[in-house]
Amino acid sequence: MAGDRGDPSALRWLIGTELVNERKRAKVSQKEAASVLGCSHVTISHMEAGTTVQEPARITKLLKRYGCDQAHIDRLARLAGSYANKGTWWADFADVVPDWLATFVGLEGLASAEFVWEPLALPGMLQIPEYAEALLVDHLHFAPVNVPQVVNLRMARQELLVGDEPLHFSTVIEEQTLDRMVGGPKVMRRQLERLLERHEQPNVELYVINVAVHDGLDGEFTLLDFKEAQSIAYAEIQDGAVYVQDQDRVSKYAMTRKRMCSASTSPVEAIKSRLARLAA
Repeated sequence: MAGDRGDPSALRWLIGTELVNERKRAKVSQKEAASVLGCSHVTISHMEAGTTVQEPARITKLLKRYGCDQAHIDRLARLAGSYANKGTWWADFADVVPDWLATFVGLEGLASAEFVWEPLALPGMLQIPEYAEALLVDHLHFAPVNVPQVVNLRMARQELLVGDEPLHFSTVIEEQTLDRMVGGPKVMRRQLERLLERHEQPNVELYVINVAVHDGLDGEFTLLDFKEAQSIAYAEIQDGAVYVQDQDRVSKYAMTRKRMCSASTSPVEAIKSRLARLAA
């Protein structure tokens, strides 16, 4: 996990998700789990929600009761011991991060790979500041005074794409999105040039899709993969977000990702053709 992108709250959330999944798989009630630790069911609830400290020793006892193999137990206990004395990397932006987004920003910083399907605009991880600002003008959920800070947060998130262990980022872009003049021709030209620059990075995979019917028509979503935790899916809605942790459901999102990438092509020709038009 990203060493300089720590977020104890997000990590506790990840661990809690696995605890509740394993408990349900083992068909153990919270009351039964509490008896294993000699605590109340409320404590188990807080551990599963990630709102309290999850001690490695307690996690080990619970997972043994749930019948997990030793490798799984050791992995989750190691994760629980890894967030001590760490701060939240995005603390400087806390005033512009709504509660429903805070968990995602933290999880993204911990991820090893991210896939984004966003049909109407380019993903925030690929936006230049001017493009991001143009999307936020007169935005329903962000006051004008907060727009510069929201843009700064998006640029800070993009630092995950560089460094010694960069995030592996992939996305499918609807070809029509390249024609949407967000911010005007000058901004769009610089934005398209940035896409080509990102495409050259070995840890960034860009695809363009130009078929009338495809699996992405069901709506936008993001997949986050982790080296030492189970993958999750995430989707934003009008006034919040949905986090999908059930691994059977997550696997369906992963299949959608695979099918969409297979139906897509390299973005280079599509981007260069738009740049040629803008230069004419």
